[in-house]
Amino acid sequence: MATCSTRNTAYVLGMFASVRPLFAILLLGAASPLAAQHFHHLAATPRTVAYGYYSAAATPVLRIASGDTVLVETLITNRPDRLEAAGVAPADVQQSLRDIVAQVTDKGPGGHILTGPIFIEGADSGDVLEVRILKIDLALPYGYNGCSGFLPVNCDSTHRTRIIPLDRARMTAQFAPDIVIPLHPFFGSMGVAPPRDSGRVSSNPPGIHAGNMDNKELVAGTTLFIPVHTAGALFEIGDGHAAQGDGEVDQTAIETSLTGRVQLIVRKDIHLAWPRAETPTHFIAMGMDKDLTKATQIAVQNAIDFIAAYRGWSKMEAYRLVSVACDVRVTELVDGNVGVHVMIPKSIVGK
Repeated sequence: MATCSTRNTAYVLGMFASVRPLFAILLLGAASPLAAQHFHHLAATPRTVAYGYYSAAATPVLRIASGDTVLVETLITNRPDRLEAAGVAPADVQQSLRDIVAQVTDKGPGGHILTGPIFIEGADSGDVLEVRILKIDLALPYGYNGCSGFLPVNCDSTHRTRIIPLDRARMTAQFAPDIVIPLHPFFGSMGVAPPRDSGRVSSNPPGIHAGNMDNKELVAGTTLFIPVHTAGALFEIGDGHAAQGDGEVDQTAIETSLTGRVQLIVRKDIHLAWPRAETPTHFIAMGMDKDLTKATQIAVQNAIDFIAAYRGWSKMEAYRLVSVACDVRVTELVDGNVGVHVMIPKSIVGK
């Protein structure tokens, strides 16, 4: 399922060749004035999810205008029987999860339950979808961690799934008697439909459509920018995480159900070949590929091109700055395509 990512590796290195410094200003969110905004509530039901895939042929479950806000419900990536076998009381398994697992027959090739797709009016191939992550809330008092991933030899095959209680008041998880993990919930998967000729893409590997990025920086208050590949963009969201380390090395974070409030804005004034993000303190360049070296090359080149455009510098000077002041991080190592991202401090390049 890496076709979409590897096929575009070649052109990503030159994608900013004609970009001017104005690009970086536009990326900060200076979009054209929006029409009157509306609020939508999208529950997770058998009729409103894409089970395990992103596709340009998928039927939208909601249509909105650019600038509208959606309160979206997302579900834990698991099945009721497996949660119960791991120790969750039957009464604590969401009925919506039971309904979806039992009633949705069009599943795969991936395993994530994604809410959507959402059709955003006016979006089309070549545009960028700006996803403002306004709020994220835990929907369950528990999450789970499943052991496999990068070094599965370390896993006990008889106890792969561990249920972890979540304290939603304190926003912590008690991992061990003397280890408390602070919770920073985020959606592991946010993406749009891939190019139509890619067909149905598994929800597992991330790519130019974003998707299963598992980037722990994308908490409430951050913004994701995704290149659009088809009419309406067809945005999907899910794979809720309560907490995760960079790399997500054992395959999972603390997986749980989340509700979130996102604002979706069509940007015709900027163009991207790969997803990009912004936090209050950093710009984030990204790269994904089956090969870790290639993913790193893509992410670093994206960072170089962004800084060069933003500052009006040569790429050599931007490259120097990435080396001395930016952090290159492994986003995840376990989803077919691996992810790398570069943290670019605003305090260094200027806001």
